[in-house]
Amino acid sequence: MADTNEARTVPVGRSLAILGLAALAYSLAQTSVAPALGDMAVSLHTSAHNTTWALTGYLVAAAVLTPVFGRLGDMFGKRRLLVISLALFAVGGAVAALGDNLAMVVAGRVVMGAGGGIFPLCFGIVRDEFEPERRAGAVGLISALAGIGGGLGLLLGGLLVDHTSYRWIFWAGTMMATAAAVAARFLLPESPVRTPGKVDLVGTVLLGAGVTAPLIAISQATSWGWTSGRTLGLIAAGLAVLAVFALVERRTAEPLVDMTVFTRRPVLMTNVATLLIGFGMFGAFLLIPQLVETPAASGYGFGGDATRAGLLMLPGCLTMLVSGPVSGMLTARFGGKVPMALGGAVTATGMVLLAAEHGSQGAVLGFTMLVFTGIGLAFAAMPNLIVDAVEAAKTGEATGVNALIRSVGSSLGTQVIAGILAHSVIAPSPLPTGHAYTVSFAVGGAGALVAAAVALLIPRPRSHAHVSALEEIGAAAPLPEPALAADETPPRHT
Repeated sequence: MADTNEARTVPVGRSLAILGLAALAYSLAQTSVAPALGDMAVSLHTSAHNTTWALTGYLVAAAVLTPVFGRLGDMFGKRRLLVISLALFAVGGAVAALGDNLAMVVAGRVVMGAGGGIFPLCFGIVRDEFEPERRAGAVGLISALAGIGGGLGLLLGGLLVDHTSYRWIFWAGTMMATAAAVAARFLLPESPVRTPGKVDLVGTVLLGAGVTAPLIAISQATSWGWTSGRTLGLIAAGLAVLAVFALVERRTAEPLVDMTVFTRRPVLMTNVATLLIGFGMFGAFLLIPQLVETPAASGYGFGGDATRAGLLMLPGCLTMLVSGPVSGMLTARFGGKVPMALGGAVTATGMVLLAAEHGSQGAVLGFTMLVFTGIGLAFAAMPNLIVDAVEAAKTGEATGVNALIRSVGSSLGTQVIAGILAHSVIAPSPLPTGHAYTVSFAVGGAGALVAAAVALLIPRPRSHAHVSALEEIGAAAPLPEPALAADETPPRHT
């Protein structure tokens, strides 16, 4: 009988290119709309504040659907769900591009949020299909694309807004997602690892309501006020629903989220560190473009446009192409907690240096590269830590929740720092003070430093690295043996 691991060997370079394209399409869409909000407001005859719902709708949909698609991928096939996720993303982009009113654009962005399932599905495919020694590096590279795409999205959005139309932001996402969906359908193998079961509709509804309410409150907190009744009420209601969700899931035979997995210390502490790293990363994505685009008359801004802001961040984003795979190599040698803690510490150092010196473009460029190097290390370590801590059949579900938590941290960091800047504005000037930027960079750095401390406390999980791919797949979903002749003996797996 042929060795199953060899029989299922896949072209790693081709598969990684397809998964990378899918991940990049999603991560670009996270931030590319941000530079276009003003242009959208004019084109759609609405206010700039109202157009922020294009960001909020995408964020909320992605946060809710990410763990759902991860779980469905575990049940029905990760490649199949990846193609569906990409197809929905492409359709949503087309709807947003063609939309002639804000409601249609927001609806398209909500459909695009289905792309949130791309990352856990990609991680699951790598876990199931790649040889053990290649997994950490592959997961690291795909994870790094989350940060790379976030930074490049700002550059892409700025270029398209400055030189064409915001609608091309959505068309670009549609074209990338369509290409990735076709390639995945015909060039990626389907995973044999399945977790048979029923779709947990009650859990899905409870998770959706519990996540949506706080995320809407956080995303609108700057305009509503952090202490307003709407903000506090939605946060409290969402947390109450999430508490009910946890109780229901513990008593459900086939839950959407297996709560026993998420109370394991390696998983729980990785998710806490993920929340804090997400907080710091999107703080940088907000602060640096705004700093660059602030008029020079302010005494601290550079008076640039969205394209210039994106170009200033580009070298930092590209460092993730190096730090992501390096994180994978460190994970394979020392375990994921080492690059996770190192990434948090490097990110914190860069943010503190930005707090101390952000008066020149050279300083901002150099320190931003340091920040993004740390983010690349940490982002690549997150899913590797989760993959190492859970069974193969739980990969999509567990990495989906981890991606959700990263989204919550990103939203929280963006709004907290936006609040700091907004509260520093003193009439008659409409601009934040230079001191507010110092405080904001320091707050982001503090979050990353705490993430590094939490990462050091992550216990080493029971290792899956020394289990053969065949045994790992068999432990999750045994493959039927072929019928044996009377004089044959069953093969032994080694």
